[in-house]
Amino acid sequence: MTFDIPDGAVIAISSYVMRGKIGNRAIVFALESLGYDTWAVPTVVLPWHPGHGRATRLQFEGEAFATALRELGESRWRGEVRAVISGYLANAGQAEAIAKLVEGLRAENPDLLYLCDPVIGDEGGLYVGDETAIAIRDRLLPLADIATPNRFELSWLAGRTLEDNTATIDAALALGPAEVVVTSAHSMLKQGVAALFVDRRQALLAEHQRVDNPPNGLGDLFSALFLAARLAGRPPAEALEKSTASVFETLTRAVREGADELMPEKDAQSLRAPFAKVGLRQLMHPSRRRKRS
Repeated sequence: MTFDIPDGAVIAISSYVMRGKIGNRAIVFALESLGYDTWAVPTVVLPWHPGHGRATRLQFEGEAFATALRELGESRWRGEVRAVISGYLANAGQAEAIAKLVEGLRAENPDLLYLCDPVIGDEGGLYVGDETAIAIRDRLLPLADIATPNRFELSWLAGRTLEDNTATIDAALALGPAEVVVTSAHSMLKQGVAALFVDRRQALLAEHQRVDNPPNGLGDLFSALFLAARLAGRPPAEALEKSTASVFETLTRAVREGADELMPEKDAQSLRAPFAKVGLRQLMHPSRRRKRS
């Protein structure tokens, strides 16, 4: 499976670690490996993922972040930008700066694609401040063409529990973006892991077996791969299946080698044409439920 790479650049906005492949390290590596010119914007700089131990945060002072994004959006190269992807944010002000960037670029290029990965928490709860989570919900998601929350994040953003995939589909449709991929959706496999794609027409579930003790960065990698596939014109089912397979293959290799981080650089071919197989099934969409009632 190969990708047709469109001309233009992607602006990737997320956290940066000096060691490891999470946040923008994963996003930029994936996009560049697939041939996309990528402009990398860090929201915060850390030596490594905080889960490894103490990690001093290097942060931008005052208006520096907003100023840098404004300069990108007003630069003579702004016409090159075809997409924006955002992930972890250090504060609510960054959400406003990203929103203004997307709005400005979209004013000149209505076809600009924006993927928002609302990185706000997991099963352990929120790991950003309420103000930041609210800013992502109220300022960025309304601008997004694609959103890639995990199940906890979608539940928080929607203000409802997601006890099954029917509830998850309904919440995804209400979120706002035309396309939503929910990672850590309810798997129909025993000991499985699933990603659920939802748009106005269909609901698709991609599944594979669970891998214990996975390294961090899977959501960042998936979001970048899914954006790349959609930019290349791949239909949603193909984009979901291929992105899920690439992440599964990359994860399996890291765990097999006992790594505490993903290692996509060891086998970038997995990002381009994975051999791993994932199950893909179509779920009942609300539009079909209504027709049957």
